[in-house]
Amino acid sequence: MDFAAARARLIEHLGTEIKDERVLAAMARIPRERFVPPEERQLAYEDRPLPIGLDQTISQPFIVALMTQELGLTGSEKVLEIGAGSGYQAAILAELARTVIAVERLPTLAETARKVLNSLGYTNITVHLAKETLGWPEEAPYDAIIASAAAPRVPPDLLAQLAIGGRIVIPVGSRYMQELYKITRRRKKNTIQNLGGCRFVSLIGKGAWEEE
Repeated sequence: MDFAAARARLIEHLGTEIKDERVLAAMARIPRERFVPPEERQLAYEDRPLPIGLDQTISQPFIVALMTQELGLTGSEKVLEIGAGSGYQAAILAELARTVIAVERLPTLAETARKVLNSLGYTNITVHLAKETLGWPEEAPYDAIIASAAAPRVPPDLLAQLAIGGRIVIPVGSRYMQELYKITRRRKKNTIQNLGGCRFVSLIGKGAWEEE
């Protein structure tokens, strides 16, 4: 399969709705096929989520692009990703920000993500195994936070790790359907935008969902 040609077609498709050229260029540089299991690689450039094992998924490219665009990255930021999965979102963030801290609760996925990201030459991404507290408070505050898993509400622990003026993009709702929110932290009252409906795996941890 000609992955480069398939990737180019996907980027052209995304460009009808995604207007941040830096996001599109970053996604055009990243081999999504490296972040999915071998049996799914022929589908790597379909605009849909794909299974990556352990009941987890790699998100639909449009949603990845939308969430990344809404962070408004300029290249100088320190970004936190919740739910690293196979590492694809972290790779995109690393193309657009100074530093990426990615957190994953499943050891197998965390190790796989590290290996793929290292093999692709990324030196500005650190993948951590999640602890009891959501996020990675040790390196807070962050200029931007992106959650690749859904919570029943915006977890206070994550908002507390966001710098003033920082943005968090997170799916919020039930275990089965959510709304995608962008919250900008302010000194007095945070700004909240609803970016539309979505569907993500559940965010597991204190302040989110309990494991089933």
